[in-house]
Amino acid sequence: MAKYLMLKHYRGGRPSVNSVPMDKLTPEEWAAHIQYMQDMEERLIASGELVSSEGLAMEGSWVRFDGEGRPPVVDGPFAETKDLIAGWMMIEVDSYQRALDVASELSAAPWAGGTPLGEWLELREVMSAPPADVG
Repeated sequence: MAKYLMLKHYRGGRPSVNSVPMDKLTPEEWAAHIQYMQDMEERLIASGELVSSEGLAMEGSWVRFDGEGRPPVVDGPFAETKDLIAGWMMIEVDSYQRALDVASELSAAPWAGGTPLGEWLELREVMSAPPADVG
């Protein structure tokens, strides 16, 4: 079994097939999209394949350790993640092919007009150990 992280993006990545902006969706279209995501999560929980799934707010902060008792918080400039990463789903599956299948299903979430979003997802395997050439 291997874990894979599927990253969803707000913007800046490859364009979706259904490229209607989020703020142009009707309440019904948004509800259908969220319901699809919830239904998919329930199926992955039932199959034992869901590890974690969260959406992220567009706001965030850079944080850096700068000495004992002084962790400054700075609101930017952000690299890309504040503007790009909308959320993630982590799965644990028995093969890379299964990870591709799940990512494809996630990409098919309904969007404007009830047609599939067709968004590009970043699929990355979670490292289980440091690479052999490190150290």
